[in-house]
Amino acid sequence: MAARAEDIATPNIDELFRPTHDERARQSFVSMLRKHAIIDLRAAVRRHYESEVAPALRARGAEPATWRDIERVMEPDPLHRLYSTLRYNAQEMCYLSVQPAIERALPEMIDLARDLATHNPAGGTLRLNPQFEIPRYLHALDVHLAPGWVTAEHTEDDVAQGAVVGFGGKVFTGQHPYRKRPGVVAESIAHWIQRTRPGFTPRRILDLGTTAGKNLLPYKSAFPQSEAHGIDCGAPVLRYGHALAEHEGIAVHFSQQNAERTDFPDGHFDLIVSSFFLHEIPLKATRNVLRECHRLLSPGGLMVHMELPDASSVSEYDNFFWNWDTHNNNEPFYTNYREQDPLRLCEEAGFLPADAFKLTIPDAASFGEERYARFLKGELPAPPHGSGGWFIFGAERRG
Repeated sequence: MAARAEDIATPNIDELFRPTHDERARQSFVSMLRKHAIIDLRAAVRRHYESEVAPALRARGAEPATWRDIERVMEPDPLHRLYSTLRYNAQEMCYLSVQPAIERALPEMIDLARDLATHNPAGGTLRLNPQFEIPRYLHALDVHLAPGWVTAEHTEDDVAQGAVVGFGGKVFTGQHPYRKRPGVVAESIAHWIQRTRPGFTPRRILDLGTTAGKNLLPYKSAFPQSEAHGIDCGAPVLRYGHALAEHEGIAVHFSQQNAERTDFPDGHFDLIVSSFFLHEIPLKATRNVLRECHRLLSPGGLMVHMELPDASSVSEYDNFFWNWDTHNNNEPFYTNYREQDPLRLCEEAGFLPADAFKLTIPDAASFGEERYARFLKGELPAPPHGSGGWFIFGAERRG
């Protein structure tokens, strides 16, 4: 039985993050600036394209046919340049805005993480490999413009990147001042599984690219009988995630592993999940990961990945919007991944075509049960990905 959070005397590692008044003000400003760019200016750019740019091109017989055509037209456009400039700089500032408070708290954070890794009051584990080889595609770039991303280590037993990615992500998603609960993707997928597969009771769950496990812990709430595992290549985020889970009284088994090839036995998991992961690795690695999922799934097991919608699932203008990150957000594999058919990728990995799926599901926390019931009946579509919905794909393993 997992320990209760109130029975664990140690503080939550997140509580050691104590920004000053001015630091909080800076984080609030950055969060609102990014919101203005990604929501308000994004909408303004689309209106400008649809009401002015496209009609003018159409009148000259030169209307763009593909997202690349749209990109060529819009890159020099002043409004789009303003949008891109604000979005890029706000993105970068999200992570920079939390660093001073993290640097002050880092010695205390490290001591707490070490203590929890030694005693494991909730029964979880942390398994790191000092000889682990981090793939170049992870350490060569500051993905998402986050300095050091998930792998950089600045001192012994470092947890800094766990805090930087975690708190910077909260500023990034507008969760400042940190009141909203994390893990909404996992909550939504777990809700969808429970509603569509009421008898499904996984014994073991594996989260790929788990970072600090924020989209793993909700699966333990949904399936409390399960044994939860999270793997990542970054030791700092795993140390941080282990400290969070132990304080919450949730037994999670974190291990430093490459999802392309793990050390788990065949058929070890009944549910394999990931969130925002596959588009950040090369396509060759994605294929390896999906083949590994096929190997690791038990008969009757389920694989579900929350990902960016593939190019064929959205409009050419939406493809132009989504692929902005390829050149501007240190995510060079973004466009190539999105040009693939997820169903075909599942088939290549060994899953039967009839057992694969892709769809957009509603955000469970905001959609409402009455509307969700109508969605399940096919009477109501899910909101678009990123606007109240989540694009998912995956497959079941029949045998």
